[in-house]
Amino acid sequence: MSASKSLDTDFLSSEKRTLFRFSVLYILLTVIIISVFSFIYYELQKDLMLQEKKSTLQEYSKKFLYDLKQLHINFDKTQVYPRYDTFDSAIFDNEKKLIFATSDTKIKLDKILYLHDEVLHLVNIPESYYLGAKYVIIKMKDDGLWLEQTKREILIFTTITFMFMLIVGYSLLRLFLKPMRDAIQLLDRFIKDTTHELNTPVSTIVTNIEMIDRNMLDAKLLKKINRIDIGAKTISNIYQDLTYLTLGNKIISNDENIDMQHLVLERIEYFKSLASAKKVLLQMELIKNTSLFIDKGKVSKLLDNLISNAVKYNKINGSIVIKIEEKKITVEDSGIGIAKENISQMLERYTRFNKSSGGFGIGLNIVASIAKEYNLHIEIESQVKVGTKVSVSW
Repeated sequence: MSASKSLDTDFLSSEKRTLFRFSVLYILLTVIIISVFSFIYYELQKDLMLQEKKSTLQEYSKKFLYDLKQLHINFDKTQVYPRYDTFDSAIFDNEKKLIFATSDTKIKLDKILYLHDEVLHLVNIPESYYLGAKYVIIKMKDDGLWLEQTKREILIFTTITFMFMLIVGYSLLRLFLKPMRDAIQLLDRFIKDTTHELNTPVSTIVTNIEMIDRNMLDAKLLKKINRIDIGAKTISNIYQDLTYLTLGNKIISNDENIDMQHLVLERIEYFKSLASAKKVLLQMELIKNTSLFIDKGKVSKLLDNLISNAVKYNKINGSIVIKIEEKKITVEDSGIGIAKENISQMLERYTRFNKSSGGFGIGLNIVASIAKEYNLHIEIESQVKVGTKVSVSW
């Protein structure tokens, strides 16, 4: 995958993540709002239905009380409890104990009018306690017509509201993403322009420093030259990163079998001056030599970024060990480390967790880009104030 294409890919990936997080939060909020309004509407419709049915239940209650009174008066002649086709009934004493009921349903005596298990309940307290009944309950089966109508109305309301909220959310998202898109595009343009301008001066500085015979210099001048060398290599690394970032699609890969031991020794020699400036011990541990079929420039860039990061985020008098195993290279440092919850973000572009050490936050992203191009596997382990270990295997 080319580096310039990676710019667009990273941006799209970041935009997709932002879109996903916003969408989840927005949809969740929309569902909650719709649910709350639907519940309120349902309760209002239910109360309206209960009020409409209340008069019918009261008429049934009057009829039942009359028949109950007759049963109470003529109890010595007849003991048949009144029963009706249109409703059921139940009577309770003053201790809320059931005296008699024509159906088995759970009854709440603390409510006057309510709906339970698709049955309407009216609780009445008559002036006279016929047959010892303090509470008279009339129960009538709900026809459910109001509920079907309410469901249809809620469905229509939900559909219209959800579509409206989606349109509003999409408009808001485009509005919120525009500054981020503009900022990233501005940064990319800046990187491309900077890369172009750095080409000649960086090449000139590095070439002239390499041509200096340091054996001919006194200690004071050698120290200054070493400082310039460190600065030049730092600039050169940044320049190479920016070049890969912006011009990767124009770089032709010449894949070949690379002796990793030889390459690691070469890169260690390159970074010796940078490591020495922080008194960091840079060494190689050879367990078993291995080779990798890859473009030398790209694998060098991969190693350079791993070593550069290990030096940059190391402590004074720290150490870096580059371990070579069969089909695996590990760069382990004794640096500041990183919190476990941030490890997954380390390979993302422009991600920096320690801004005091400088950089653009693109080094490990380039490592990830090269690894993806050649199907290499990256594993990162890190512990705060202990260090970081990055393994690349194939």
